[in-house]
Amino acid sequence: MAIGKIITMAEKEILRGGQFLVKETNCEDIFTLEDLSEEQKMMRDSTKEFVDRELWAHWERFEKKDYAYTEETMRKAGELGLLSVAVPESYGGMGMGFVSTMLVCDYISGATGSFSTAFGAHTGIGTMPITLYGTEEQKQKYVPKLASGEWFGAYCLTEPGAGSDANSGKTKAVLSDDGKHYSISGQKMWISNAGFCSVFIVFARIGDDKNITGFIVENDPSNGISLGDEEKKLGIHSSSTRQVFFNETKVPVENMLSDRGNGFKIAMNALNVGRIKLAAACLDAQRRVIGEATKYANERIQFKTPIMNFGAIKAKIANMVTNVYADESAAYRAAKNIEDRIAMREAAGNSHQEAELKGVEEYAIECSILKVAVSEDCQSTTDEGIQIFGGMGFSADTPMESAWRDSRIARIYEGTNEINRMLAVGMLVKKAMKGHVDLLGPATKVGEELMGIPSFETPDFSELFAEEKDLVAKLKKVFLMVAGSAVQKYGAELENHQQLMMSASDILIEIYMAESTILRTEKNVKRFGEAEQATQIAMSKLYLYTAVDTVIQKGKEAIVSFAEGDEQRMMLMGLKRFTKYTNNPNVVALRTQIADKVAADNGYTFD
Repeated sequence: MAIGKIITMAEKEILRGGQFLVKETNCEDIFTLEDLSEEQKMMRDSTKEFVDRELWAHWERFEKKDYAYTEETMRKAGELGLLSVAVPESYGGMGMGFVSTMLVCDYISGATGSFSTAFGAHTGIGTMPITLYGTEEQKQKYVPKLASGEWFGAYCLTEPGAGSDANSGKTKAVLSDDGKHYSISGQKMWISNAGFCSVFIVFARIGDDKNITGFIVENDPSNGISLGDEEKKLGIHSSSTRQVFFNETKVPVENMLSDRGNGFKIAMNALNVGRIKLAAACLDAQRRVIGEATKYANERIQFKTPIMNFGAIKAKIANMVTNVYADESAAYRAAKNIEDRIAMREAAGNSHQEAELKGVEEYAIECSILKVAVSEDCQSTTDEGIQIFGGMGFSADTPMESAWRDSRIARIYEGTNEINRMLAVGMLVKKAMKGHVDLLGPATKVGEELMGIPSFETPDFSELFAEEKDLVAKLKKVFLMVAGSAVQKYGAELENHQQLMMSASDILIEIYMAESTILRTEKNVKRFGEAEQATQIAMSKLYLYTAVDTVIQKGKEAIVSFAEGDEQRMMLMGLKRFTKYTNNPNVVALRTQIADKVAADNGYTFD
């Protein structure tokens, strides 16, 4: 056990969702991958072993639309207990905490998007709505079979006319004259696992209800259920994706999920969990691409030297590695926050269902941030993987092009990245209006600071990360300056200014990702020393450097879109002041240091 005070959950402050923007976080209070317990490390290693043996070794089968193999490997995952990690023990599951469920989702998803999609659809939106909203009878009937892999689940929300506007679905549910069942009729599309699922979570509208209602529907073709052909898709070739048609499908009234009209709430809460789990599912995909690209760059000889020795390749590798390091840092920070919030609610007397629902909902902003940031990093990493492989990367004989195609859907899943960008800012503003996050006070202080005379003293940045942490604090001022002024000008109409909201969201995203990265490294430097964390220090500085560039660009876009005259000039001066380095980092040297370490290790070794 490490020497020093052990900080318990009761002693540390657990910030509410969005409060990272206005409150300082100590590095000791965040969770990192280096904090995994021995049990969690064993779970990670057994998951990686399964993936290497059953998935990565047979990735070609997933590219050849071998749906049967996807189903076969899903059943094997069920036999190993990998489908039951998040399911309470009382329903046949392992009852693990939120961090452990993230961990399995992370490491089981890297080999192929086809299996990742099947796994995520089943364990998340196919099972979770029943465990969190089902009656005791529903949970006892369905969850054990879903947890073991005897049955598979699917989620029927999207319709031809209802995508991002999920509550606009036209599928109807009509109560029978004897009041014993509902008759469901309608069309659902893009349904993952439809080809081999046993039970659907179906959303339909009863009468002229404002909101949709959820139902548990067993897949019985003789009960008015038919499937379209497998969709032809850019990627995730062996993920079964079909349309599902319901023609007066009879569903017992006791199979209504939660209350009438509660379907939209179920769908939105399922998406919150789905977003952070999707971020997790994009992590090992990046690690594996980096591993393959590094091995190729070390072995590929051009102009009598390995291409890894070229600066252009080093820059690509360094940026790829830095992004996934940042992604890990932020994803596991948020996961532990959720886990702690769940535990806090359970200790206060909430049921497990209520605690988990409220625990995840509390961090909906962070879930949206992660969904956007990590899915876009994954796309960038796979694209650069192809580039490093050159012509071979474009060939279907290497896994690079399939990784690129599979990663593209992540920016659409669980609400498009555009929707999630606007949600992150919109939810933060609503939290402020409810008094859950004090934005007005800090925003007012930033306004007063802009009107005052700036200090010309040279600060003491001699300690590790002193300047970086100061810069992160200033980036938060940029967001408060932009968002505060925009809310003041537009009020409730802010949501109609989507380009402004998306620029503000990009600033918010970079703040959370950069801060998480620095806090992770700072915590580990205190434990392991600067020498052992030298590359992690370089990655933290590099990520912040690129984050500052993004904030400058997006801040300027936002400011000139709504401010004029003296107000605009003052805000642009503030943007320049809040994004100024005292000691500019040598970015080329940072990238070289990072790439050289990855080249020596022949892959990503920071997880």
